[in-house]
Amino acid sequence: MSANAFLRALKAEGLTVVEVGDWRTHNRNHKGPWGPVHGVMIHHTVTKGSARTVELCRKGYTGLPGPLCHGVITKDGRVHLVGYGRANHAGLGDDDVLRAVIAERALPADNEQNTDGNRHFYGFECENLGDGKDPWPAAQLEAVERAAAAVCRHHGWNERSVIGHKEWQPGKVDPRGFTMSSMRERIRSRLR
Repeated sequence: MSANAFLRALKAEGLTVVEVGDWRTHNRNHKGPWGPVHGVMIHHTVTKGSARTVELCRKGYTGLPGPLCHGVITKDGRVHLVGYGRANHAGLGDDDVLRAVIAERALPADNEQNTDGNRHFYGFECENLGDGKDPWPAAQLEAVERAAAAVCRHHGWNERSVIGHKEWQPGKVDPRGFTMSSMRERIRSRLR
């Protein structure tokens, strides 16, 4: 979908969206293709403070330039759009997981790092320390649900097209603090 369609889909799902700078053209497309896109990936940021988190996800850091996702979901439930196109969020992951996402079936164990996820996934970074103790406010969890559902609804995907970073890349733990199975159930209910 186009950047404008992405924005419309998020708003149509009832989200409060904040457009940050030149998000429509801020991407890493010069490093490789974006697409075909097959799913949505959810992350946590290991940061505290919405303004700092949004800035980090937009600009990146030494060794990993931004954007680090397409949208940052802050604790208040707002979605801050920081990029559109290829973003440095997924990294290399398991081709078996990608095939399962495309087929919308149960995920296998992620035990390989042989496929470019930045090409194939929309990414949402969620403001959270990721220590299993930092709370996930209801507004934020609802925004994760709505954002993922918005993308799925546009593409005609079901909830199995939404995965956590920990389900894609061995050694990753995000998102920590809720289960992806519970989030997929919420998304499934919303898509009905």
